[in-house]
Amino acid sequence: MVVVHHLENSQSIRVLWLLEELGVDYQIKHYKRNVKTSLAPANFKSLHIIGTSPCITDGELVLPETNAILDHIMDKYVDNQLRPTAESAQRVRYLYWFHAAQGSFMPLLLDALIFKRMVSKSPFFLKPIMKFVVGKVEQAYLKPRLTNMLSHIESELSKSTWFSGNQFTAADIVMGYCMDVAAVRVGMDDKYPYAQSFLKRMRERPAFKQAMKKNGDFKPFSE
Repeated sequence: MVVVHHLENSQSIRVLWLLEELGVDYQIKHYKRNVKTSLAPANFKSLHIIGTSPCITDGELVLPETNAILDHIMDKYVDNQLRPTAESAQRVRYLYWFHAAQGSFMPLLLDALIFKRMVSKSPFFLKPIMKFVVGKVEQAYLKPRLTNMLSHIESELSKSTWFSGNQFTAADIVMGYCMDVAAVRVGMDDKYPYAQSFLKRMRERPAFKQAMKKNGDFKPFSE
């Protein structure tokens, strides 16, 4: 049986959500972050050499990395609704968004968090300098890329109910976490009505609600 080693306030909410969508049995082992540092505890880091969340065990298998975990679970519990077949009209968009979440969107959201912390965690006498430097980098690098990504997302969601089409898939699960984080960390205002509608639909799914219930309190890091 799959055991989700679930670090609070982490990307492993996606794994819980997928398992709930599939309606299969699994176990959860909860881990608390360090109150001061927000880092994972030592017993979580010892699961795998990279020490990151999410991470599952399945018998002797220890597997980190979101998309690897989701593919493993969908191989184990075959469901062509959540992972469109090669012949499906949704296949290409599915593949794109399934991988764009971690390959393109999440790195930008992580950069946004790092840049904020570079300022907030600086000694008070360095904050004005750090704020100026970080601001320049954000304007030149981060904000244009985030704007492009959010505009691309808005355009795609204007065409269909979900990211790869009108059928809900695992691409919506991996992108869903990013969208939740983006709403808190970089903002998705009235310029992005389709993105806001996606979040509403996502949060109304019974499997998502059940995953959140098992997850416990969830507050994406804003800074």
